[in-house]
Amino acid sequence: MLKGYTKQEISWMMYDWANSAHSVIIVTLLPIFFDTVAGYTADSVSSMSTWGYATSIAMLIVALAAPFLGVFGDIRGMRKKLFSFFMLLGVAACAGMAFTPGMDFTSGPVAAGKVASLILVLYIVSVIGFDASAIYYDAFLTDVTTEDRMDKVSTMGYGLGYIGGSTIPLLIFLIMNLVGVPMLTCLAVVFGLTAVWWLAFSLPLKNCEQTSGKPYEKGDVARSIKGVGTTIKEIIANKPMLIYILSYFFYIDGVHTVISMATTYGTNLGLDSTGMMLALLLVQILGLPFCLLYIKCSEKFGARTMVGFGICVYMFICIFAFFMNSLWQFWVLAVLCATSQGGIQALSRSMYGKLIPDKDRSGEFFGFFDIFGKFSSIMGPALVGVVSSVVANGMLGAQGLTAQTATAEQIDAINAQSSHYGILSIIIIIIVGAVLYFGFLPKAEHAKQ
Repeated sequence: MLKGYTKQEISWMMYDWANSAHSVIIVTLLPIFFDTVAGYTADSVSSMSTWGYATSIAMLIVALAAPFLGVFGDIRGMRKKLFSFFMLLGVAACAGMAFTPGMDFTSGPVAAGKVASLILVLYIVSVIGFDASAIYYDAFLTDVTTEDRMDKVSTMGYGLGYIGGSTIPLLIFLIMNLVGVPMLTCLAVVFGLTAVWWLAFSLPLKNCEQTSGKPYEKGDVARSIKGVGTTIKEIIANKPMLIYILSYFFYIDGVHTVISMATTYGTNLGLDSTGMMLALLLVQILGLPFCLLYIKCSEKFGARTMVGFGICVYMFICIFAFFMNSLWQFWVLAVLCATSQGGIQALSRSMYGKLIPDKDRSGEFFGFFDIFGKFSSIMGPALVGVVSSVVANGMLGAQGLTAQTATAEQIDAINAQSSHYGILSIIIIIIVGAVLYFGFLPKAEHAKQ
């Protein structure tokens, strides 16, 4: 399968294999565990809202820092060092999570509140490590391959992530659970395994050399920070790049939000957690063949067409999710996500890489690419959290209830109903991205020509 790829390309792709363990275990399993812990606290707010806010905080931190992190990575020799720092930060947070299932969170609201707060802090730190390291990882794409191979290499990286880090740790967790290992023990082991997996399979990236960028000279850091403003002006002046990155800001939000909120949504609906995990395992197994299919289709129809196809798929996913009430529908939703989840992200990354006018500043430009992706990831989960909370409060008021007077069963039922509207709200921002992508981007490219 990897025949025809260079050593550097394969080494670069292996980081998708490494960090995908975080994408599945932390992003999908941890919310289920958090929901359990949150149930023992005195806070009556929906765990879906709390998790959405925590995700938004993590993304906000990375988004604000991304342009500056990117410019530092354009100093020759710094990209790999900065990548290693943030990767290790994420690994350490995952290792810390391994101890949380063994903590006493059932003895009372105070103890549960402390454990819940610790989980949120470790989650935020892990997301910062994951996303900040990805800035430098993405920037390495212009170093390890040529422009005509970017679509293929980028998409294969996502494919390897699905079949490796996204599948094997989750499969180990499910096997442990099915043979009777206590759930909390399973979670402790798999959180620890995620840290080890992420660290071990990041090692091949040492084979990737930073060929772009400039050697460090005195005053480079200050000049790089000042140069952020220049890059903003360049992006604004480059209309195709500006409209593309704006459309990406909106449509990728739908992808990220569906990924980060899927299991929280299913848990609010009362779906069986093991059944949801098996469905997510199916997503990872199908991820590689669909990524390979995206490679073939992009060679025939072009990356632009396939990204557009993925946007349409995710609009349909939001509508389907709104009507979802049972586990078999969650499985259908999982398959729909598997068709385009990796392909749309991979081709979006390579499309942007081709638009970069100065490859020596790829870290800086990918920093801005990342800030748009992360700010969208703030907007989506926050929107889901706000809509879910507002609708839930409205339903409580309509029944003459408050969070203090309603029973636990009534609150659970209302949270389940309100979450449908939270998940549907994602379609609004995807539609905005679609209008920019299909309507304005072609006009901007035509005008430039």
